[in-house]
Amino acid sequence: MQTIGMLGGMSWESSAEYYRLANVLVRERAGGLHSAKVVLHSVDFAEIERMQVEGRWDDAGKALAEAATGVQAAGADFLLICTNTMHKVFDQVQAAVDIPVIHLGDTTAAAIRAAGLTTVGLLGTGFTMDQAFYRERLESHGLRVLLPSTEDRATVHRIIYDELCLGIVRDESRRAYQDVISRFEGAEGVILGCTEIELLITQADVPLPVFPTTRLHVEAAVERAVL
Repeated sequence: MQTIGMLGGMSWESSAEYYRLANVLVRERAGGLHSAKVVLHSVDFAEIERMQVEGRWDDAGKALAEAATGVQAAGADFLLICTNTMHKVFDQVQAAVDIPVIHLGDTTAAAIRAAGLTTVGLLGTGFTMDQAFYRERLESHGLRVLLPSTEDRATVHRIIYDELCLGIVRDESRRAYQDVISRFEGAEGVILGCTEIELLITQADVPLPVFPTTRLHVEAAVERAVL
C-alpha cells in the first residue's frame, strides 16, 4: 500500500473528514483491519486565512510548499491539498516536491464527465468562485461552470468561514444553500467546491446530482494507494 500525503488544517473540520474517509475506503477495499497509510501536515488555518484575505497568495504558496516537502520527506508517495481554495497555489506546491500532487479539480471533473454531464453550478469560498484558477481547471476538461449571483456568493462564503470551519452546522444555513442551488439556471449538477460544504449538504438535500469534492478526492487517492 502506498502512503497518502495530506496538507490539511484548512480547516481541520474538513481535514478530519479526509482522514476518516481515507480509512473507511481502505477498509472497504482491503478488508479486515487494514487502514490508510497517511502522513498529515496540519497548518494553523488562522495564518493561512490571513494570507488569503490580504491577497498574500505567494506567501501562502511558500508555506504550503514547505509543508509539502516535509510530507514527502516523511514517506508520502503522493500528495493531496485538502482544500479547494488553496489549489490556487497548486503549481507552487507541485514544484516543491518530486511526488505527484493529485489536483482536486481534476478528480471532480472526471466524476462529472463520467456522469455524462457538462454544465454544473459551483459552490465554494468567495476566492474559489470569484477567481479563475479553479473554474479554468474545470473548463479545461470541457465543462461549463455556472456561478451564483454576487449576493448568493457572499452568503455561501460567509457560512463556510463563520460556521462550517468552526464546526457549526445549522438547518437555516442548509436551507440557504438549497435556495442558492435552486437559482442555478441550466445546471445539470452542483459541485460542492469547498471541503466543508459536505458537512452541511448531501445528495439527499438537493434534487440535482451533487459532486462532493472531498469524497471524490479521497476516492482517487485510495484508488492509487491500494495496489
